[in-house]
Amino acid sequence: MTLPTREQAQRLMQEAERLNPGPWARHSWYVAEAARAIAQRHPGLEPESTKIAQQSVMGYLHDIGRRAGKTAMRHTLDGYAFLMEQGFETAARLCITHVFPIKDLQAVACQWDCSAAETAFLEAFLAGIEFDLYDRLIQLCDAIALPTGFCLMEKRLIDVALRHGVNDRSIERWQAFLGIQQAFEADIGCSIYTLLPGVVENTFGFESSMLPPAE
Repeated sequence: MTLPTREQAQRLMQEAERLNPGPWARHSWYVAEAARAIAQRHPGLEPESTKIAQQSVMGYLHDIGRRAGKTAMRHTLDGYAFLMEQGFETAARLCITHVFPIKDLQAVACQWDCSAAETAFLEAFLAGIEFDLYDRLIQLCDAIALPTGFCLMEKRLIDVALRHGVNDRSIERWQAFLGIQQAFEADIGCSIYTLLPGVVENTFGFESSMLPPAE
């Protein structure tokens, strides 16, 4: 794998957030923490601490293309180009794959702000790869993390829809994300939400003090 260390990733993200402050950076932190928590339980992801740290780094950098400014689909290409320049090919790949639970450019949630040449590059890139467990892990974690914390996937999907709209592929896209969740839960033998703190509070807007006491 060609990934930065956690310390390098933190420096890259600090620079990126200075260039384009916004809630995307906190979202990225929660994606990283979700990836770490789920990877620790997954039999197909090596449990050594260095491997877990790598998966956390993948989640942390998935949206680093936001450093280039306020864009829609362009952030995938901006992140890919930036991390490829740094020599981090594995992390660069995830900048693209995290938005494609379906390998089809027409099934994305955001509007297109890419040139014809860039669109052709994305089509060729997706056609030339097979999604692996790491692609699916970051797709999953991206779909359960808001800037305020972990949440039910359905809440995150609606959050994206309210901000970016829906199209005739939205339901298919949502089904793909839910399928990824089901596959991971079958592998780890439990709900992903049992591994993530604060899901109830963040999903439903309750403060901890408002929750009923434990039995």
